[in-house]
Amino acid sequence: MHFDKAFELLLGHEGELADDPNDPGGLTKWGISQRSYPDVDIRNLTVDDAKAIYRRDYWNVNLSNRLPAWCRFDLFDASVHSGPNQAMKWLQFAVGELQDGHVGPRTIDAAHQIKRPYAALLRFNAARLLFMSKRKNWKHHGKGWAIRMAKNLYRGGKSGRSSQH
Repeated sequence: MHFDKAFELLLGHEGELADDPNDPGGLTKWGISQRSYPDVDIRNLTVDDAKAIYRRDYWNVNLSNRLPAWCRFDLFDASVHSGPNQAMKWLQFAVGELQDGHVGPRTIDAAHQIKRPYAALLRFNAARLLFMSKRKNWKHHGKGWAIRMAKNLYRGGKSGRSSQH
C-alpha cells in the first residue's frame, strides 16, 4: 500500500472538525489535534495540510515505504492514533523483534520474513486493543476504537494487502 491510499483509508476513521470534551487532544480536524499541533490553525486546516502532516510525522517517521505492504496501513493508523513509537512497538511484537519503538534494519527484515502476514496483523491489533483498553478514556471512546481496529482487520483479510501497490 502506498501513502495516498493509506491516507484515503485513514480519513475513513478520522472526522472533520470536532471538539469532544472527552478527547484529550481537544479541538481536532481530520485527526490532527490542537494538543499535538498547538501552532496549527485547526479550524482552517485543509485536507492537503493534514495530508502533509501525516506523511511527514507518521508515515515517513516509521519508514513505511521500506516495510512490506501487509503492515503499512495498520502501522500508519496506529501511529496516528497512539504515536509512531508505540505503533512500532506493536509491529515489533507482531514480528518477534525487540520492542524498543524504533524502526531499524532488524525490524524491517523481520517484517519482510513474515510468512503469515494476517496472523501478524492479528497479533499487532490484539496488542493494540489490549493497550487501548487500559486508557482512561476507554469508557468514552473504546467502542469506536474497537470498531476502528476491527475494520482494519476485516479490510486486511479481504484486500490482499500482501500484494505491493
